[in-house]
Amino acid sequence: MTGERRALIIANGEYDNPGLSALRSPAADAEALAEVLADRNISEFDVQVVRDETAHVIASRVEDLFADSAPDDVLLVHFSCHGLKSESGELFFAARNTRPERLASSAVPADFVQRCLRMSRSRSIVLLLDCCYGGAFSQGVAVRASGEAGVLDAFPGGGFGGRGRAVITASNSIEYAFEGDHLADDHARPSVFTSALVDGLRTGDADRDEDGWIALSELYDYLFDSVRERNPNQTPSRDIEMQGELYLARSRRRRIKPSPVPADLRAASEDPNMFTRLGAVTELQRRLMSENLSVAIGAHEVLTTMAQNDIQHIADAAGVAREEARVRTEPEVLRFGQVIRGSRPEARIRLTGPPIARACRFAASHSWLQVTEAADGAEVSLDLAEVGPFDGRVTVTGPTGEVEVRVEGEVIQEPETRPAPEPEPEPAPVPEPEPARRPTPPAETVPSRTKRDPFAVAAALFAFLSAVYLVIIAFPLSSSVEDFFEDGGWTIIPLGALAIGAGIAMLTPKTRRMTGPGLVCGLALLSMIPFGPVVLAVADGCLLVAAVCALVSVLRDRSFRLEVGKPQGALTVAALVSGICASLGLVIQAAELFGYSSSRADEGAICVMVAVVLLIGTVLGAFLRPVAFAVAFHGGVSGGGFAMVCALFYALPSSSSVTGAGWGIALSMTITFTLVVAFAARKASAKN
Repeated sequence: MTGERRALIIANGEYDNPGLSALRSPAADAEALAEVLADRNISEFDVQVVRDETAHVIASRVEDLFADSAPDDVLLVHFSCHGLKSESGELFFAARNTRPERLASSAVPADFVQRCLRMSRSRSIVLLLDCCYGGAFSQGVAVRASGEAGVLDAFPGGGFGGRGRAVITASNSIEYAFEGDHLADDHARPSVFTSALVDGLRTGDADRDEDGWIALSELYDYLFDSVRERNPNQTPSRDIEMQGELYLARSRRRRIKPSPVPADLRAASEDPNMFTRLGAVTELQRRLMSENLSVAIGAHEVLTTMAQNDIQHIADAAGVAREEARVRTEPEVLRFGQVIRGSRPEARIRLTGPPIARACRFAASHSWLQVTEAADGAEVSLDLAEVGPFDGRVTVTGPTGEVEVRVEGEVIQEPETRPAPEPEPEPAPVPEPEPARRPTPPAETVPSRTKRDPFAVAAALFAFLSAVYLVIIAFPLSSSVEDFFEDGGWTIIPLGALAIGAGIAMLTPKTRRMTGPGLVCGLALLSMIPFGPVVLAVADGCLLVAAVCALVSVLRDRSFRLEVGKPQGALTVAALVSGICASLGLVIQAAELFGYSSSRADEGAICVMVAVVLLIGTVLGAFLRPVAFAVAFHGGVSGGGFAMVCALFYALPSSSSVTGAGWGIALSMTITFTLVVAFAARKASAKN
């Protein structure tokens, strides 16, 4: 039976006693390590964090962890705090209430932790000590030790009854471990040791043999090399007594073994007949696109051999096939522009192509480049403290090649906000001759307004044209005002008003980037339904052209990117529910029409089509990002849906057997949908 994986992270950076200097790293240590250990895709630990607590609280949590364990449990304990030595040479871990002159009663003895280790039933225990213990010191570096103590001596081997345990420390007995920050820098970050630990687990770089798992021995080797590279004055130490190998985390660096191609395909790739080999290239190209990476790599190896050794015609065909599987990224250069010092800007690298081209690893050229692998790509964030230009590289390596993504920009100081000058008392008016008027500057010196995007203007014009057609068409539908309202001509008016509003939004500077295009696209989605007189197709076509122009305008705007994300917020959920209920009401109404008479099948089909399109628009709008575009898109969908539901009223037969309940549900839900969108728009505008 597989046991649990439990981790206890103890971080103490704040101390009541003025003799113990505050540490900034433990808080960041706890946050970073807890995040990576709790990640279900990496470690699957049940993580508990104890921050800035007193000695008795820490001791109680440590004892609970070890006492409540089962034999198959994997336990991990991480200390990030001051390490103190008593006059008799005993080691203590400092807590918030620790007094250096009263260590026995105010600190956590290492001997107590050792006794808990011995009494635990768990066979797999890992103790990580990011505490400092004597030795070298460099100027401007915060240290975490007082006096010199042999860390591993406080946790001697033996006495475990054959159970496996490991103690890994940030430094050996004659060195300090470093926080890594200059004292003048207020920006906290994990210590050198914990930072390397988190990076090794998160990126998978600690998986030295690339078998898909990070073993404890591999993790220590990675920590040793990484810490020594970042700080030559610090040497991690270990005391590992394990029967077998303990695996702490998964890794995405798993080496993929190529699967041999079938014998007949291998024979065809080597056949003397040129056309047979050309056919083999086609089949190998198909295998190269496979979801099975082993199959794809096997095909890639054969294509590589043919591209290098076959005649020119076959080699060219094999090269074209291999080209489809090369590593490609979007974008090829990450330009952050000007970045304010202290901020943490983020960007995304996307991988494109077949699965084999997306099975990549990411490596950063500098420590200030933080790269986190994500689905089909990686998230890149910056952690820069120095002002000036920066230039780095993210290396993307896959089974079919390697590319570099350049990262560039400039760090600037945050502009100071100067207080407005106090108004000076006005002097008593003194009659003076009227000053000569200054000449008006020439027209070219007046700064010009930002040019409108021609596609945004085109979208607005087509939206206006659609409204004009709707108004012109609406009135001739009836011979009198009474007929106009009785025959449903008035239902076109809301649609025309929405089209005018969308056109205005496409021309207004504050709304033409996201709100206008979202409104036009949502409105045009509902206009795709073949409903009403044939002449209405002209107005609907104008709306569709306006939506295409609006989308082109959005794609040309490099200041933001239209993306898809998870629905967020109660208003989004409310919009989803109301839109789905409105679609369900139309389906109910369609069922009534189908059951009433076969002559009403056309009206029922229209109800079904409106329901489907309304449902698509509702769901799509919930997933769109940015939020401003999504809210506007929902506004167009709800407004157009309301107009359509109103128009469908005239499809109801005047019979007592048709209740019209479905239509009533649809109408009330579209009204609710519209109100929810209005609240969401108000909330979004308040944030901006």
